[in-house]
Amino acid sequence: MARKPEPPRELREACIHEALAIIERDGVEALSLREVARRLGVSHQAPYRHYPSRDHLLAEVVRRAFVAFADHLDARPRESDAFADLHAMGRAYLDYALRHPLQYRLIFGTPLPDAAAHPDMMTRGRHAFGMLEEAIAALDAARPAAARHGDPRLDALHVWSLLHGLASIAQTSALRSLSLPKPVMAMMQDHAMARMEEGLRAALPAPAPARRRRR
Repeated sequence: MARKPEPPRELREACIHEALAIIERDGVEALSLREVARRLGVSHQAPYRHYPSRDHLLAEVVRRAFVAFADHLDARPRESDAFADLHAMGRAYLDYALRHPLQYRLIFGTPLPDAAAHPDMMTRGRHAFGMLEEAIAALDAARPAAARHGDPRLDALHVWSLLHGLASIAQTSALRSLSLPKPVMAMMQDHAMARMEEGLRAALPAPAPARRRRR
């Protein structure tokens, strides 16, 4: 039996573009295949040739956003020092949120399709969290055995919550309405990350005092 020819990619990609435009303008709740078709000027059945349902289209949009997000974290400068590498990852996280606010809000601020029904959607999202786990595990290895959590995901979730809160606040009009001085706004990210680092360093053993040389 002859294989059916692959459908043209033009409509498939156009659906992705229009889905993002709808989400940006009206929110994810307004997304539907019928609305995508209307905006593209095609029959309301045309998008179904590529996406069986609205959730299939949204899952693909989310998948691509997670790919871009994880690639951005992967592209950060790698540091041999565990704290410096975690700092670089944090800066890359905040930079992505600033450069791509729509995609950031989509993957971290909106209801997503069922991951079990769309297993590819979260593949790169799990990869991104895995990078954070590895960075935290490198810090944990320097702690005394009694001070180790045993599960780096606990500190990883703590760091993620701080970065997400910082990125989310930076995108709100409420922050701008406070009319904070420019120096405070400029230092906000570095100050928050410094405080985060202080907390993570607190459990590390104190450096041994230098021995004095006998005369």
